[in-house]
Amino acid sequence: MQPSDHDSPAGSGSLPTSPRMAPAQPAFKVQKTRHTLNDASSLSQSEISLPYRRSHPSAASLYASTLSPPASRSQSPIGRPASRISSSVFGAGANNGLALAAGAGDSPGDPLNLILRAFVPHVAVYTSEDTDILLREKGFARGLWELLRPFGERVQGKVIIRDSNGSSRTYEDYSIHFVRFGEGIVQPEPVTTSLKNAQTSRPNGISETSNDPGRGPPTQGISVSDVESVTDRHLRYAEESFFSLPQSPTNHGLDIDVPSPYYSLYLRRLLSGLPLTPHETFAHPVACVIAISSRNQTPIETLQRLYNESATGDARLPNWVNPEYLRYYVLVHEEERDDITRSMSLFDQMKRNFGLHCHLLRIRGTQSAATDDDSIPLPRSEWMSASEEMVDIRRSEDEEDFEDPTRYIFDSDATAVRTFIREMVTQSIIPTMERKVSIWNDQVASRRRGLAGRFVGLTKRWGFGTSNRTSLSGQSSGSNYDSLGFYFQDAPEAIMRKLADYAFMLRDWKLAHSTYDLLRGDFNNDKAWRYHAAANEMAAISLLIVPQNISARSRVETIDTAFEAAFYSYITRCNAPYGALRCLILGMELLRLRGGSSVDDAAKWGTRLLESRITGSVGDALIKERLAVCYASKQGMGTHLWGGRRRKSAMWSVLGAEAWVAQAKYIQAQRCLNEARKTYSELPSGNGIDRFAYASALVLGLGKQLNQSLDAGERLEDEGSDGSDEGSDEDDGSEAVDEESEALDAVRGRRISALGLPGGTAGVGLETAPLKAQLDATEEEKGRLDKGEAKDDFG
Repeated sequence: MQPSDHDSPAGSGSLPTSPRMAPAQPAFKVQKTRHTLNDASSLSQSEISLPYRRSHPSAASLYASTLSPPASRSQSPIGRPASRISSSVFGAGANNGLALAAGAGDSPGDPLNLILRAFVPHVAVYTSEDTDILLREKGFARGLWELLRPFGERVQGKVIIRDSNGSSRTYEDYSIHFVRFGEGIVQPEPVTTSLKNAQTSRPNGISETSNDPGRGPPTQGISVSDVESVTDRHLRYAEESFFSLPQSPTNHGLDIDVPSPYYSLYLRRLLSGLPLTPHETFAHPVACVIAISSRNQTPIETLQRLYNESATGDARLPNWVNPEYLRYYVLVHEEERDDITRSMSLFDQMKRNFGLHCHLLRIRGTQSAATDDDSIPLPRSEWMSASEEMVDIRRSEDEEDFEDPTRYIFDSDATAVRTFIREMVTQSIIPTMERKVSIWNDQVASRRRGLAGRFVGLTKRWGFGTSNRTSLSGQSSGSNYDSLGFYFQDAPEAIMRKLADYAFMLRDWKLAHSTYDLLRGDFNNDKAWRYHAAANEMAAISLLIVPQNISARSRVETIDTAFEAAFYSYITRCNAPYGALRCLILGMELLRLRGGSSVDDAAKWGTRLLESRITGSVGDALIKERLAVCYASKQGMGTHLWGGRRRKSAMWSVLGAEAWVAQAKYIQAQRCLNEARKTYSELPSGNGIDRFAYASALVLGLGKQLNQSLDAGERLEDEGSDGSDEGSDEDDGSEAVDEESEALDAVRGRRISALGLPGGTAGVGLETAPLKAQLDATEEEKGRLDKGEAKDDFG
């Protein structure tokens, strides 16, 4: 580990060990290696090896998403990520998107990778009672869906997809999301205020306020407060566990392209558990797995009953969901108890009755344990909703006998599930989606393009349409927008929205953008504001992913206009803070990745997000960290790096540290402050913050407060360790030396220098050269303060 700049001179080696000390070393009962907080990289790596929580050892697996290996995330949330795209610092050069999607799957926490893995096909799971019983016996209380969900998040092998032009592309990072059939439905709000609080019946006969226990209660979508709470729990766990680290972790090199694990978690939970809503169809089922087990006595009749229930029965989806999604029939065969010959005969009968979209899934019926030779741990789902994760975290905090939620399955079962998912995706789901995109594009969307389509749009706008739907007043209307707040599934607008979403999930960005762009005007004319906001949001996002150059003028006329319209509609017209947060945070990340002058636009929308006060305290601090990254990614030119934004990056790092200190998240605050000091130290001495009294005082005050807080936590940890060791000494009756052994190859250095002493090495995150004038000209600074000449600014 590198020593801090004020503990020892640079390049000092390990202290020699005296021969007299050798026999005394085995008598030490307490051995600790103190690790410095001065090195930003060591902080991040310390979170990788977080130990189990003392009160609940089994709860450590709940926080595995922020304990990722160093190759999958950055050492510091305030790194200097190099832009993916080479461009001019003033935005005059090319800033195409050819490299945006390339290699996104190699970085699990990358924002673009999260976008590609969030908006993917959703597959509903609807099973019979005997299948649920079989899976419960295997240890999966929530049935087949719980077993399939982790494997769908990464489809094995290569997936080939054809776009609207007929060209094929191969992807190795494709995924799908398994959901429980009929859950997560969010009902639309009626257009008129008189109907908003009334209990109205949906066209399919189900009341909007019904609470069928079999289908789950109606939800209100993703809650920003739940996302904040989950991220706060992970941060709190890291803070509590840091002081109990047994030894200093290995110091790895910086990976500046990957954000902090907590920001990745925040963004992932923001995009997880997309609700089933009418204004966007990403969560609408592309396919439905209808499953029975080999225990079923009337298999064909049961499959027909399940189909009827999902299509026309009480379990059917609302009328704004297209019912023509793929049905995939699965026979779950239990290897130990059932006859494979009978199951094969039944499977052939299923294919004759229901077609080729069938699969025979052969799994073992017994529950696997960690001690079994051929058992493997079932990976925890990365895309569970924030509310679902909060339930598990609260259980771990409230229950004293909380058990590790990790499940184990046999290796043969895992192979069978992977084969089943790959076969279903490559042979059924992708071809079905490609065929529907071609049909909808030719029969519906093509009519809206060109002169004839524009003429039809004008006639609808002025009320000369041929729609037979009537408004509440009984007058004929040219709009297909229903007074209950949605378009019916057979309306052209609903079909085109589904076409655009299908194209986006198939990664045909150009077709998706052109279709979203057509829909924006229709939704605006119909005053369908939630549809209008969602269409503008996805139009901008798909255009940013399209592999083509975007000039500064086009960016202002298209992307900025779309984001502004989406944000205004979400906040003012729809009162939907989640939609506004998702819109701006995704736009900020995609603009940052394009580099050049797009970085300033990314920072503009990030600042707009902070001004709107949509996020909580955790989100506010994380956005400030990302703003520092945005400005740091702006590459300068020449020896003086003209056009760079290093000073603004350092300013937002300081503001991020201040936000973390207010929440008692001292490790995150230390990392931000280290990055700010490092950035200021790389500036010319005259361009630092030593000439700005308020800025210097703020940085020094934050450093002093962090020293006090970290030392207090260290003392509490030492007292707890000493108390436990004394107890063990009394029990053993042996005599031991009550002494702490420091690592001989590293000097103790948890504290940071509040005076900003210079002289550190180049790689240390606490280089404080800009603060040198604080020591050399104290009297001069006091005189400037008395005369009121100091600038209360960061420059």
